[in-house]
Amino acid sequence: METKKTEKIMEASRNTGRVLVKGSGDLASGIALRLYRAGFQILMTEIAVPTTVRRTVAFSPAVYLGRMQVEDVTGVLCDSVKMAEKEIGNGNIAVMVDEHADCIREFQPDVLVDAILAKRNLGTHMTDAPFVIGVGPGFTAGEDCHCVVETKRGHYLGRCIWSGSAIPNTGIPGLIGGYGLERLIKAPADGTFRGCVEIGAQVKAGDIVGYVDETPVKVQIDGVLRGLLQDGVEVTTDLKSGDVDPRCEVKHCFTVSDKASSIGGGVLEAILNHRYQPYAHIPVAMVLLAAGDSRRFGDGDNKLLTMVGDKPMYRHVADEVNMVTPDCFAKKIVVSQYDEILQDLKQDGFEAVKNTESILGISHSIYLALEQIPEHYAVCFSVCDQPWLTGETIQGLVSAFRKNKKGIACVTWQEQDGNPVLFAPEYRKELLKLTGDVGGKRILLVHPEDVIRYPANNSRELADVDEKSQLCYNQERLS
Repeated sequence: METKKTEKIMEASRNTGRVLVKGSGDLASGIALRLYRAGFQILMTEIAVPTTVRRTVAFSPAVYLGRMQVEDVTGVLCDSVKMAEKEIGNGNIAVMVDEHADCIREFQPDVLVDAILAKRNLGTHMTDAPFVIGVGPGFTAGEDCHCVVETKRGHYLGRCIWSGSAIPNTGIPGLIGGYGLERLIKAPADGTFRGCVEIGAQVKAGDIVGYVDETPVKVQIDGVLRGLLQDGVEVTTDLKSGDVDPRCEVKHCFTVSDKASSIGGGVLEAILNHRYQPYAHIPVAMVLLAAGDSRRFGDGDNKLLTMVGDKPMYRHVADEVNMVTPDCFAKKIVVSQYDEILQDLKQDGFEAVKNTESILGISHSIYLALEQIPEHYAVCFSVCDQPWLTGETIQGLVSAFRKNKKGIACVTWQEQDGNPVLFAPEYRKELLKLTGDVGGKRILLVHPEDVIRYPANNSRELADVDEKSQLCYNQERLS
């Protein structure tokens, strides 16, 4: 019975997901520890000579010790992804010397966490994994990662940032026991570091805790030596080489800090949010399709320029799009062959894309729009010949999409699907394969199980105008 229970626990762990953590210092290790305890499989990468100060609560010492235990979890140095997967299967955290995280191609993680904490992005891209998290300053959610987790001590520590960046680095550490910069131990010169005091020892201001070559390294305040570089590290002047905790709690030197735990909690929240609401924070681009030839409208008139009430037909949808909340759309595009429409809507916040080959059909407008939209964006397509579509319905469609796990959303009325239609990034390739006068509804028919339908307020909202008689009929109904 106990064996079966253990097997179920291990199977649940395998299904939780694979996470690659760049960096294995104390904060990265706090993240890894929290994710490990939540059932994730962890591979951490590190440079050949780590410069982690808080060595007793980091997995980076595994690089030169072979294995390292942090609290009740062991990290093991691995020389290949195959070995890493074996150690993960043994219930450990795998650590690899891989400065550029080249192992990502073979490991194929579900989540990438950049916790190098270099205060700048050293090469992480949003496309590196299905979900990418940047820890601390140097990342911008929505550009080089999906989410940023705040690392600055204070009110926002551990918060998930889904748009924008963390608080910029000030170079001044957060206060602990009333001390900030004074806590730090810095190298007094260039050279080779060696320590002469153990982590956890009580120290007083002026005490020598190590040497850089023959130059003594001293502490500035009384407290407990919480961190110190390992012997043999080549340092440069002012490199952080240790720190003192004025609270004098020796046990704090051997357990993950409150800061690391908070950041780890933020990373875990981001991962779970993405897992259960994968589109909750995804940027959405709105595309207005206004390149049709109005062949059925009659008399050679351009239906999109026809007055409906007090403004041209195309302006109705455009104005309703501009009425939604600012966070609804990260980008607004209009695709048209008509300069009058392009110039007008460009002045109203839309990116104008000229379609000089409307004869190729609506699929060509879709292609032209997608060329202007980042691959990680969801895309909402709307036609401009639905003058009675409301901003309320547009906003509701996007909100419904973000609250669900399904990758397609469309407006509907009494089981009749219509526009707008919203597609998750996973459907980009299928959209690009459309040809002729075939729009995104073809994809809805192929993936009915992945469609969420949002009801319009009434049938008029879905009414598109192809002929003048339809325009007259619907205007009479409105009056």
